[in-house]
Amino acid sequence: MKRLITGFLSIILLPQLLLCEVRDTVCDTSNSRKTDYFFLEALRLKNSGKHTAAFQALQHCLEIDPASAAAHYEISNYYLFLKQANLVVEHLEQAVRYSQDNFDYKIALANVSRELGMNDEAIDVYEELVLKHPEKPELNYYLSDIYVRKGEVEKAIQTLNKVEENLGVNDNLSVQKYRLYTAIEKQEEANEEIRKLVAEYPMEAKYPIIMGDLYLEQNKPEKAYEYYRKAYLIDPQNPYYIVSMANYYEYVQDAEAAKNQIDSALRDPRLDIETKLNILVRYISMLQRSKKGIEGVDALFKTLLEQHPQETDLSLMYGNYLVSEKRIEEAAFQYQLVVEMSPDNEVAWRQLLGIRLREEKPDDCLRITRAAQVHFPENPEFYFYEGVSLMHKKEYQEALSVFQKGIMYVAPENRQLFSDFYEQIGDLYYQLQAHEQCFDAYEKALQYNEKNINVLNNYAYFLALDKQDLSKAERMSAQTVQLYPENATYIDTYAWIFFLQGNYTLAKFYIESAISKGGDQRAEIVDHYGDILYLAGDKEKALEQWEKALELGKNTETVKKKIIEKTYYEESIDE
Repeated sequence: MKRLITGFLSIILLPQLLLCEVRDTVCDTSNSRKTDYFFLEALRLKNSGKHTAAFQALQHCLEIDPASAAAHYEISNYYLFLKQANLVVEHLEQAVRYSQDNFDYKIALANVSRELGMNDEAIDVYEELVLKHPEKPELNYYLSDIYVRKGEVEKAIQTLNKVEENLGVNDNLSVQKYRLYTAIEKQEEANEEIRKLVAEYPMEAKYPIIMGDLYLEQNKPEKAYEYYRKAYLIDPQNPYYIVSMANYYEYVQDAEAAKNQIDSALRDPRLDIETKLNILVRYISMLQRSKKGIEGVDALFKTLLEQHPQETDLSLMYGNYLVSEKRIEEAAFQYQLVVEMSPDNEVAWRQLLGIRLREEKPDDCLRITRAAQVHFPENPEFYFYEGVSLMHKKEYQEALSVFQKGIMYVAPENRQLFSDFYEQIGDLYYQLQAHEQCFDAYEKALQYNEKNINVLNNYAYFLALDKQDLSKAERMSAQTVQLYPENATYIDTYAWIFFLQGNYTLAKFYIESAISKGGDQRAEIVDHYGDILYLAGDKEKALEQWEKALELGKNTETVKKKIIEKTYYEESIDE
């Protein structure tokens, strides 16, 4: 009887079960279509640059189907942009979970884990990928890199050996292995990596040269010479070989042979000027490091200059060398030769200008910038330094015109230069007693670079002098002191603002800090110290500071009056 009832119930329930299966199938199909629709819509919006809408579409897609691997992968990119590292990893893990054979998802998870310093997690994924994709040996590079980060150098080398098994010997691989072997003090194994390159590329001179250099560093000159000879047989004119041999002769204390090696190469008519310059710059670098034989460099330059009197790159290099040796006037002569022979050489104009700027020779700077503008009429830097030179000569109105012209040529993306221009314009307006225009220019300068330290300091100081918005002045001055806590000028400004606010305790604290950091030799700071001391109640010491300020060069009527009458007077803006 039970069997009959069971059979009867099954007949009754079967259509209902079938109906549920059909409904679930329809439901699944509907959800799948919705997921596909919102995913494709998200991609369309992303490609149209509508990223907020794309992000929302992906979120909705995952609400419908939390197992959508593609949606997890795409939304992880947005979280990467938003710098929400935990959500990036979480969604990539979900993408891999729901699509375990997808290489792109796994490599993305591995790379992100590596970048976030999740070394163990990254190793797990890379090792799995290496096993599944032996045709992608580059994966071992990433894996090796993580082993190095963890300090597991031996494992890193083993991983690179697997790459070598697939790709064969190559220089990048061998050099990396050389460095790793050296790091764990396995010098012979390190040397073997370079020897492999010598054997693999028998017609390449650079590898025996490298091998020779390594042996020379390891104090094995005989072995070094053996490899240098191999390089000579391959390419006797190789500039690296010539410099290495000069280095070898220096090592064995044969300075004359070293000089002759370089000298003969520079005189060799078969070598082009580019090769000779390459030899010379490497040789000079070697001499400067060893601090030996540098006195012979001039003769080498003169040899080349006699051969190639019209070669501007040579004169430019000689000028740079002379600057490095602090032979400034000789360097300026070389740069002057270059701009006369090749007036379109912008580098030479800049170098020449730089020398005259450091020497604070405004007339020379004006001559250089104006001559350079003939050849580079749209280079804002030459206008900038023309303006600076005019300011130095106190020709303020003309300087302002130059800055206003030059700023027209500044590239929109060069925010730093915009800020520098507006800084100078602000300074000029203050000198011209146009204080509101000055503050407007400073505001623009800070819009382009909110940490322009000179603007922050000057803006704060001039506000203080004008007794305007002292709280704003205090905030800006505080920034300068925070950024440069050892700068006496910035600390002095900060102290002076507190003084003007009537806070003599803080003013005294900061002015004494400025004095201790070199301000005791600055007349303006010493004078401020006297003013602060006077209103803080120490009148005798205040007088001492005013007298010192006068000795240091602050020869104003107000300072003299303070000393004679032994009392504080506010300095006029004109002084």
